Amino acid sequence: MFAAPPPAVADTPRRPTAVDITVVHAPACHFCVDAEKALVEVAARFPQRVRVRLVELESPEGALLTTQHRPGMSPLVLVNGEFFSAGRLPRKKLAALLERNARDDTCPAAG
Repeated sequence: MFAAPPPAVADTPRRPTAVDITVVHAPACHFCVDAEKALVEVAARFPQRVRVRLVELESPEGALLTTQHRPGMSPLVLVNGEFFSAGRLPRKKLAALLERNARDDTCPAAG
C-alpha cells in the first residue's frame, strides 16, 4: 500500500512569524522615548506578530549588546537579534520590513 501524499505547500496553513524587536535605551534620550512610543503603537497594531522588549543601556545585557553592535547613538534597535537602527527610528524602513515579513508568511515557500 502507498501512503497518501503530503498536502501541497499551498494547502498547508502557515503561522505568522513573530518579529522580536529589542530596544537598548539610555536615560534622558529623546530618540529612545520616540522609538518606544512608535514601537508600542506598532505592537498594538500587530499583537500576534510583533514583540517589543526594552533593555536598559546600563544593564549587563544592554552593555553587551552595545559592545557587540557599536551603535553611533541611542537607541540601538535590533530586529530578531540583528542590527536594525541606531538613533531616530526609521519608521518607513520598519513598516517595509513588517510588510515584507507578512507577505513572506502568506506566500507558500517555493519548493
